[in-house]
Amino acid sequence: MVRETGSAPAHAVIWLHGLGADGHDFVPIVPHLKSAALRPVRFIFPHAPVRPVTINGGMQMRAWYDIRGMQIDRDQDQQGIQDSLAAVHRLIDQQIESGIAPERLVLAGFSQGGAMALRAGLERESPLAGIMALSCYLLDAGELSRWARSGNSQVPIFMGHGDHDPIVPVGLGQASVRALESAGFAVQWQTWPMPHSVSPEEIVAIDEWLERVWSKARN
Repeated sequence: MVRETGSAPAHAVIWLHGLGADGHDFVPIVPHLKSAALRPVRFIFPHAPVRPVTINGGMQMRAWYDIRGMQIDRDQDQQGIQDSLAAVHRLIDQQIESGIAPERLVLAGFSQGGAMALRAGLERESPLAGIMALSCYLLDAGELSRWARSGNSQVPIFMGHGDHDPIVPVGLGQASVRALESAGFAVQWQTWPMPHSVSPEEIVAIDEWLERVWSKARN
C-alpha cells in the first residue's frame, strides 16, 4: 500500500506493521505528520506474509517471523527473520531504484515491524536517512557486532515505547538501547504512559524527529 503527500516525492518512509496487523494499520497517521505536508513524501505500508504463529496456538496471521514463546527475545525464528529481511531489503532497493536517495529514506516499524526495521536498517551497506523503531526490541542483539555495519553509526535512530506495555516489556526496549549505544549507535529514546500502542504525544515526537532527519538531508 502506497500513500504520497505530493507529486514526484524525493523522500520516503517504509513502515512495517506489527504482529497480526497489516499494511493499513499506520496509514491514518500520515495526515497528522506536518513534516510530510512540507514536502512530497512517499509512504510504503507493506503486508507481512501470513504464517502460523506458535505463541498464538499456531493461528495463521500476518507476521514478519514466528514468535515461539513468551520470552520474545529468545529462541528467535531465524529463517523467518532472514526471509523478511530479504523482503524488506527488496523494498528499500526498489525505492532507491525509483529515484529516492538512501539519505532521504526512513525505515520505520511497530512491534515486530520495529524489530525488523532496526535489524534491516543497521545492516544496510548504504546508510539510510533514519530508523524509527516503536514498541520493539533488538533482534539478534548478541550478534550485533557481526551483522550491523559500522558505517551506520551516524544514522539517527528513534525508539519510542509505552511504560505499561504488556506485550513487549519496556525493559526489552531499554536493553536494546543500551546494546546499541554500547556499539556506538546514537539512539533517541522516549517513553509514554501507554500500553502496546501509539499515543498522540508519540506521533508529535515522531513528526519532530522526521522533520529533523529530512532537514538534515537537505530538502
